[in-house]
Amino acid sequence: MKIKFNKKKIRVNIFVGLTCIALGIFNILETDKKEWSDFAYLVLGALAITHYLYDLKTQYLTINNGTISKNILYGLGGKIQLKDVTLIKSYAGDFTLITNSKKFKIDAEFIDDTSLEKLKEVLSNLNLAPENTPFKKQEA
Repeated sequence: MKIKFNKKKIRVNIFVGLTCIALGIFNILETDKKEWSDFAYLVLGALAITHYLYDLKTQYLTINNGTISKNILYGLGGKIQLKDVTLIKSYAGDFTLITNSKKFKIDAEFIDDTSLEKLKEVLSNLNLAPENTPFKKQEA
């Protein structure tokens, strides 16, 4: 299951990419003296568009075979086994999944509303004590 980025997050990368490429082309065509920064705009624009395409294809999170992983282009993602989660903390809408050896932060503002509901459903179905999850209320 893929947990999708919200459209705003994805559109930022394409906007930045196209803007940088436009600035680079404008600077190259407008000035006689070419500088390295003119070409840097083109490179930054290409990187931002690559980031956009990567995010569009892979999305933010993947939940598969009991593993949740972040799909981040620059290798800063990571993965965690859902069965190893001992505590889920929620702060300002974000979630932190904690195991005995790792913390895995999920930034909810990046997630599409429909996908956020799916994620909450998956996390609420983990076999955790009520005091270790924000999804289950303690029974009186």
